[in-house]
Amino acid sequence: MSFQNFNLHPSIMAGVEGLGYTVPTPIQMQAIPPIMQGRDIIGLAQTGTGKTAAFLLPVLHRLMQLPRGKIGALVISPTRELAEQTCEAIDDLGKKTGLNSIAIYGGVGMDQQVRRLRNGVEIAVACPGRLLDHIWKGTIDLSHLDMLVIDEADRMFDMGFLPDIKSILKCVMQRRQTLLFSATMPADIKKLINETLKNPVTVQIGHSAPAASVSHALYPVKQHLKSALLIEFLKRNATESVLIFTRTKHRTDRVALQLKRAGFRASCLHGDMAQKKRQAALDDFRSGSIKILVATDIAARGIDVLSISHVINYDMPDSTDAYTHRIGRTGRIDQKGDALTFVTHEDAALIRDIERILKAALERRTLDGFDYTAPAPAVAYERSAVPSRGYSTARPRIRSR
Repeated sequence: MSFQNFNLHPSIMAGVEGLGYTVPTPIQMQAIPPIMQGRDIIGLAQTGTGKTAAFLLPVLHRLMQLPRGKIGALVISPTRELAEQTCEAIDDLGKKTGLNSIAIYGGVGMDQQVRRLRNGVEIAVACPGRLLDHIWKGTIDLSHLDMLVIDEADRMFDMGFLPDIKSILKCVMQRRQTLLFSATMPADIKKLINETLKNPVTVQIGHSAPAASVSHALYPVKQHLKSALLIEFLKRNATESVLIFTRTKHRTDRVALQLKRAGFRASCLHGDMAQKKRQAALDDFRSGSIKILVATDIAARGIDVLSISHVINYDMPDSTDAYTHRIGRTGRIDQKGDALTFVTHEDAALIRDIERILKAALERRTLDGFDYTAPAPAVAYERSAVPSRGYSTARPRIRSR
């Protein structure tokens, strides 16, 4: 089967051919035909399976038949990065269509977004909070909406956006075609589907597990030795581009700084960074000007870089679903990838859960010659300059040895 079988508009086929797409992925084969027939869709697929094009191609095809300058399609995304990524895909696939899109998210001023909306766009890709701001202020017109896409629905649930999604749906009263894509199906998402979609077609590709093209390994190590092990691993192994996940924003900054001091081209990405800095880090990572990106889970769904050779979990994620989404950044669309996880004895329960999903024991590895017995740095104590109500304000301070 080829993309020619979908009978897409010639202008859209020009974009497909320009990107070098020839054979559709399984999610594209199964989802595109019913979407083009006007059916509501539930798309369940692992990350990295080509689902963005699975909904964008029929959306673009439909919009070629609708009036210009009006928002005919709305894509709701959980993160700014994913919204920008989706708009980039629209630009690439719809290069010859003349259709315009806008990414709408918080963290930046509304004025520029309002001007773009007034100038006329056909596709809005929006994060829930900022979209509601525009709805309440009357600066976005959804009265001509024909297609609604809820992307990464389970991630929206994880981030607490479900009430916002329901508020948005109440504001879009007219009948429209609704497409919902998700890697997993929590109970609240099932309820949303029952309330929102009309007689949907379900398309499921695989199960909620990492792609088969990814190899997995665990590196047992004490917490205080993780950075040393990471640096030593990167020195010894050939990598193309590496995405490293940490649990906290502070640790993301610290690990990126340690890698830079060790001579690696590294940057960081987390929610406390200004949008311009976040976008610059992503652009540098995509272009290859930096080879290592250290990130919190904000990047688990917001990065689409085909050449990521390694995903390293500096910290174990908090759930099997989070593990799946992180690992989905490598091994995309059948490319090979390596997933490495630094683990401590506290991670034993989650390791068992992941092994249950993978239906295989995870390989335990060690790095030859690395000193796994090195002691933790000594802890000194310093007093705060401002005492508080007579209580001791001594706090631990790491002292270099």
